[in-house]
Amino acid sequence: MTLAHSDEMATELSQVELNSGELCTVEHLPHITPKQIKQYDVAGPRYTSYPTADRFVEAFTEDAYIQALSQRRINGWANPLSIYVHIPFCESLCFYCACNKIITKQHKKSTEYLRFLSKEIDLNVAHLGRGQTVTQLHLGGGSPTFFNDEELTELMTMIRHNFDLPVGGEYSIEVDPRTVDEKRLAHLAALGFNRLSFGVQDFDEEVQKAVHRIQPAEQVFDLTGAARQLHFDSINVDLIYGLPKQSTESFKRTLDQVVRLRPDRIALYAYAHLPERFKPQRRISQYELPSAAAKISMLSDAISTFLAAGYVYVGMDHFALPEDALAVAKKQGRLHRNFQGYSTQAESDLIGLGVSSIGRIGATYSQNSKTLEEYYDHIDQGHFPVARGLALSRDDMIRRSVIMAIMCHGELQYESIELSFMIQFDEYFAHELAMLKDKEQAGMLVMEQDGIKVTEMGWFFVRAIAMVFDRYLQIDTNRARFSKII
Repeated sequence: MTLAHSDEMATELSQVELNSGELCTVEHLPHITPKQIKQYDVAGPRYTSYPTADRFVEAFTEDAYIQALSQRRINGWANPLSIYVHIPFCESLCFYCACNKIITKQHKKSTEYLRFLSKEIDLNVAHLGRGQTVTQLHLGGGSPTFFNDEELTELMTMIRHNFDLPVGGEYSIEVDPRTVDEKRLAHLAALGFNRLSFGVQDFDEEVQKAVHRIQPAEQVFDLTGAARQLHFDSINVDLIYGLPKQSTESFKRTLDQVVRLRPDRIALYAYAHLPERFKPQRRISQYELPSAAAKISMLSDAISTFLAAGYVYVGMDHFALPEDALAVAKKQGRLHRNFQGYSTQAESDLIGLGVSSIGRIGATYSQNSKTLEEYYDHIDQGHFPVARGLALSRDDMIRRSVIMAIMCHGELQYESIELSFMIQFDEYFAHELAMLKDKEQAGMLVMEQDGIKVTEMGWFFVRAIAMVFDRYLQIDTNRARFSKII
């Protein structure tokens, strides 16, 4: 669930930047053996944060969140500010979905939800002060376009009344193609949204039936064309590989269609089948899921197809056209990672609004109540709906810097960590460096005197490399709550 735009056709490239300034040729994509798949295709986090959200604790309360907001205000708003708004409603159920959502056709629910969003904004502004500059706004879900035009207008009006959204900021919204037309896209543009993310997942009709999400390819092509006419800065398409009924052949056809569509950004996610955690996934038969080897083939095909079409491989699950801001940030070493995936936004504070949304203020993470009943009840009583969170320790912050360097840049310079945290890297991480030896022997990375570089093959397993530095996984080896890396 990300963003993207630009309709200029780039010339086909035989070489494009992969990571760390190195070149990856389409003809020389790494070969991954079945043995490596079996050994390294383990369950692990995506590291949209560190520590990961499963480490949040209920001991982090409303008082801790208020203290973090007050500290931000005292510090003079040193960090940029982002806002994420979670809109949980969807009209129909997609079987693969692991998001916090509420399936309903009763649109009156959104009217009540808006009222509580307004109250939550007021609570935050009371401690932050009105008029703070927000350089990044993202509406996710669920389906944000479950809101009608009037409700979206009301939401944006209340946000602009309390925060300053300057020209040049990144203002994005996730769009279910089945809920919009050209007129609605024009309304989104008029409200100030300059980035769209279309949920496509797969164009194959049999796959769409298997996941209960029918949307003709023509619909997405028409909407993308309309969005370009409206001059959105960036158009993103979300894809998922590993879905039921998918095959390498069918997914190649989807990849070819995406190349013709030519979005500015592509988010390519591996399907995480965790039916014990997410009830909708119980409607998917595990026997209809492609094998790990087939998923590797799909990922390899996707990478080679998008590279040949001129896309930059930004990292793990993101591609972008060379002129897109995300690709430029990758080239300039300014890439970051947050709860929406890869981002151009520097170390920023994040206000999470709505049920189950996650925020980050200073050295803290917080998450709102996961049910509407609890969310409404807290706000009705004049309290923040904080259900859990975490205050980061010094060790957390050191390891977060290491993991994000690996995930975002594919390389780690020891000196930068040493200077930032006044540690001796090889002493502090002696155990972790020893653990990396087998991955170096497998060809996933190169260990040098001054740092670590992820290889082209290693990028397929970059999460496994980052996991070595995850102290919580060292203590708790139960990873059933995570998806497989591939």
